[in-house]
Amino acid sequence: MIKIIYNSLKNYYFWAFNFYLTNTRLMSKIKILANDGIHIDGQQKLEAAGFEVDTNKIAQEDLTSKLQDYEVILVRSATKVRQELIDVCPNLKIIGRGGVGLDNIDVSYAKDKGVAVYNTPAASSKSVAELVFAHIFTLARGLHSLNREMPEVGNSKFKALKKGASKGMEVRGKSIGIVGFGRIGQEVARIAIGLGMNVLAVDPFSKGAKVSLNLFQHQGLDINVDINTVSMDEMLANADMITLHVPSQDKPVLGKEEMAKMKDGVMLINAARGGVIDEEALLEALDSGKVRGAGLDVFVNEPTPNEKLLNHDKISLSPHTGAATLEAQSYIGLELAEKIIAFYNK
Repeated sequence: MIKIIYNSLKNYYFWAFNFYLTNTRLMSKIKILANDGIHIDGQQKLEAAGFEVDTNKIAQEDLTSKLQDYEVILVRSATKVRQELIDVCPNLKIIGRGGVGLDNIDVSYAKDKGVAVYNTPAASSKSVAELVFAHIFTLARGLHSLNREMPEVGNSKFKALKKGASKGMEVRGKSIGIVGFGRIGQEVARIAIGLGMNVLAVDPFSKGAKVSLNLFQHQGLDINVDINTVSMDEMLANADMITLHVPSQDKPVLGKEEMAKMKDGVMLINAARGGVIDEEALLEALDSGKVRGAGLDVFVNEPTPNEKLLNHDKISLSPHTGAATLEAQSYIGLELAEKIIAFYNK
């Protein structure tokens, strides 16, 4: 009986001690620097859990001195968290990246130093995939050019513009090549299937995936489609449009050699990372007519892209806005908040 009482008291005090440590730590207001911002939904979730969230931007050159006051830093693409910054911030526990790519963070070094690194791979997949199709539809119907020309000569050359637009194309029945068949690539495939397109997926790390189409959600109708990956050469030879969803590479995924293997009149979309398409090779292919048009959301020299790209009449442009929807920003903030809270509660 005494032993039972002893064990019960021991377990109680052990639980109480851990509860005290956890709550004391949160009550001390762990400071989070959201240096590239965070959606209000994520901020409120963190603050409700007892964290202090600072959304005031600190210049990159000042982080070495000021980041030492924080245990967590949240970034997007603008802020870089490199080895030298990690070394001077011994209190740093978490680096959070709002988005998929981690090329602005020295991930391996951070982990070696015991700093957790989190990103949000699921939060923006739908938004990026929808932007891909925004560019595809824009190029297919020449809307990028018409939106420039209509304000200037719409009153005087209306019929001429209409005649020029008669060379538009439908996407139904066309083949779309998807390079990188992860979450975003599969979202692109999901939309493409719904539009009646043929999907040619390329991914050296995947044999394929089962893509689920949630049709008429209020009726609970799901359709599953198995998509097997194909070789790069097979995709290049048969795709009417190609979109890339891969991380930064040492060299372009699509360069002169790959473009030479493509069908004439292909469309290229890059909403992944600047540099995965050789920009000079792309300009040559656009000028020769090999490539019908390109949709670019990312560039090599962001935030100062090549002016030849910005002024080319066969390119549909956006300023790295793949995840720039209200829904995606909310999902990103909430996903980061959940991961941070889980880290401190474990």
